Amino acid sequence: MEIIAALFMDDIELRPVPGPSTRIDLSGVQFSAPAPAPAPVTVAPHLVVLVWNPPGGKETAALEVVFVGAEDPAEEPDGDPMARNVQPLQIEEGKFNYRLVRPELAFDDYGTVLARCRIDGGPVHVVPYTLLPPVA
Repeated sequence: MEIIAALFMDDIELRPVPGPSTRIDLSGVQFSAPAPAPAPVTVAPHLVVLVWNPPGGKETAALEVVFVGAEDPAEEPDGDPMARNVQPLQIEEGKFNYRLVRPELAFDDYGTVLARCRIDGGPVHVVPYTLLPPVA
């Protein structure tokens, strides 16, 4: 299985179209957001991870998402993660699916965290999320 996209967003909607086929409508795609209150604050943004299982692929796997401070995204993070989520995946060969992840992220100050997404310990797909000061 392969991660084809991962994004923070407000809403996801699936709709059928002739084929059979399905459209995935994402709204409110974001990489930053103002804090709901002054720091320290906890937020719970929605992350959607889109996954494809190519022909000949294994039909079961585990999706792991680890949320860490914004160190170098190419390196493994040091220290404890801010949050971690592991979910099973079951996707037929040649099909697509998605998983929603909604972490509780405690920010002591405004800044960026990285969602490090991977399947079965494979390559890491990194998605940044920046918490901005609240809007007055």
